[in-house]
Amino acid sequence: MRPVIAFLLVAFAASVAGCDRQSAPAEQANDALPVEAPAPSVDGNAAVEEIGKLDRSHAGEMAPQMKIVAPDGSETALDAFRGKPVLLNLWATWCAPCVAELPTLDALAGREAGKVQVIALSQDFDGAEKVAAFFARNRYAHLQPYRDDEAAFSLSMQTNLPTTILYDAQGREVWRMLGGMDWTGDAAAELIAEAG
Repeated sequence: MRPVIAFLLVAFAASVAGCDRQSAPAEQANDALPVEAPAPSVDGNAAVEEIGKLDRSHAGEMAPQMKIVAPDGSETALDAFRGKPVLLNLWATWCAPCVAELPTLDALAGREAGKVQVIALSQDFDGAEKVAAFFARNRYAHLQPYRDDEAAFSLSMQTNLPTTILYDAQGREVWRMLGGMDWTGDAAAELIAEAG
C-alpha cells in the first residue's frame, strides 16, 4: 500500500509542478524590465516590500484625456498640468500594495514639489466617501485626493493596481511602474529624472 501512496503523491506533485498557469507569458525584450528593489520603507503599519516592473512599451503616447475629480470637487484632466512632468499613481483604498506605497509617494511629492506634480488618482467606485475618509485618517502632507470614480484610467489601460505612470512636461508617457514601489529611494529618483 505504501508504494502506491508514494507513487500517487509523486505523480500528483509532478502534475501540479508541470501545470503552472499563474506564470506570466514571456515578455518582449525591453518592454517590462524589473527594477532593483530599494530598501523598504515603513509607514508604521506596512512595509513596501514589493517592487514592480518598469514598462516602457507605451513611451511617447499622449496622456489620456479623461476627466478626473480634483480635490475641490471640480472636474479637471491631466492637460491642466502641462508644462511640468506628472507622476500619476493609480490606486484604491482596498488595494494593500497601493496603501503601503502612498506614504512614499507623499514623501516624493514633498521632495519634488515645484518640479513634478504627483497625482494619486483613486480608482474607488465610491470614491467621494471612501477617499475623503481615507485621506482624513492618513493625513498626508503633500498628496491630494484626486478621484476617478468610474475607474476609467485603470480600465482603459487594462492595468492592475497599483500602476504609476510618468508623463513628461508635454504630456507624453515616459514609463509605467506596474506594481508597488518605494518612491523615496535612489532608484525612484533616477527614474523620475527621465522626465527631463
